[in-house]
Amino acid sequence: MGATILIIDDEQHMCWIIEKALSKEGYKTDSAATGAEGLAKLQAVSPDLVLLDLKLPDINGIEVLRTMKLEQPRIPVIMITAHGTVESAIDAMKIGASDYISKPFDIEELKIIIRRCLDVVELATEVDYLRDELKVKLNTSLIGRSRVVIELQELITKVADAPATVLIEGESGTGKEVVARLLHTGGDRANKPFIAVNCAAIPENLLESELFGYERGAFTGANSRKKGKFEIAGSGTIFLDEIGEMPLHIQVKLLRVLQEKVFERVGGNEQLKMEARVIAATNRNLKKCVREGTFREDLYYRLQVIPINMPALRERKEDIPDFVICFLKKYDYRGRIRGLTAEAFEKLKRYDWPGNIRELENAIERAVILCSQEYITPAYLPIEMADDSEVSKDFIINLPEEGISLEAVERNFIVMALERSNGNQTKAARLLGITRSALIYRMEKHGIGTR
Repeated sequence: MGATILIIDDEQHMCWIIEKALSKEGYKTDSAATGAEGLAKLQAVSPDLVLLDLKLPDINGIEVLRTMKLEQPRIPVIMITAHGTVESAIDAMKIGASDYISKPFDIEELKIIIRRCLDVVELATEVDYLRDELKVKLNTSLIGRSRVVIELQELITKVADAPATVLIEGESGTGKEVVARLLHTGGDRANKPFIAVNCAAIPENLLESELFGYERGAFTGANSRKKGKFEIAGSGTIFLDEIGEMPLHIQVKLLRVLQEKVFERVGGNEQLKMEARVIAATNRNLKKCVREGTFREDLYYRLQVIPINMPALRERKEDIPDFVICFLKKYDYRGRIRGLTAEAFEKLKRYDWPGNIRELENAIERAVILCSQEYITPAYLPIEMADDSEVSKDFIINLPEEGISLEAVERNFIVMALERSNGNQTKAARLLGITRSALIYRMEKHGIGTR
């Protein structure tokens, strides 16, 4: 997609010449004859670069520049000056202008300056992206040496460069986003943006505009054009997490994007090309959702060109020691803990881990904080990992002769703990002797909402 350039100059003929020349280079252009109109279009059009005349009929170009830099500090602005105003142009560069060119100028020289300024912005954006990616990579890797992990790594290597859509399915906490990022960084899009969108975390009425962007005036509060995640992703990767939570009417729009490779901003008619690779993930059984009518069958098959199933931690318990080493390095900042006792490791291996890797990480973090010894013993692990023989004998529930619903007992205790802690999940988890993630898992299982 070509960059959008806003020209602010009261000489209509000059604007026409510049617009005609730049359109041949693939740029989109818009123009304004006054400073006030230019500032309004800055909000409405959201240009990638501005050509700003130093002398305007209403507002001095320096003041227009100053306002622009307050509203959009990173936008490149090239000042257009007349003979004898070079000093003013230098003052403008001190405020934040990227460059200047004096009238009369050669149009080819202007093209070179524009390309150079856009390249600088693109480089700065890439540096910011790579800096963020480095932070992610420090905490993101495929850990383990089990057979399923080796097979998963081989699959990632095979499909990393493929442009086809990928559907990652698996329980919460199994590392779906880790795999999505590895697919991105292991392929030819590694230096392009990786844009993650949690479809369950964005309100239904905002999800469409978040994905596809919107035009000014598209709805109440849309005071300027905004790019959506697909547009921001460019030719990189867009990761649609919790795709199973996407409303049906947006599923229709997503299907069209995947089929036709085009989309429009909300409230707009301009067709934008979709160049990003799409990776989706879900912890729901999408085949079941298709049967229930909550997920489109055609979209399901369009997404799962390359299906990846993430194994639960209970299916790869031989990887637990590798995870423990990783999490100890992450949370034992001072290196005071040398490891876990054999008994503690045995507890970890016997436990089923309903919260998967995320629950294991939380358990190790908690143990590191509480442990005052060189080795973590079972005493520092969550009480839910204890054997029946280790549970306190001071707490006894008599089993009625007619029997009892264990599910109902667990639910009632969770409700009581939440009531006693006034809805504070951390305090409620402490009362129950479990981690907060384990509490959230059980709340979801029993359909208990948060306060």
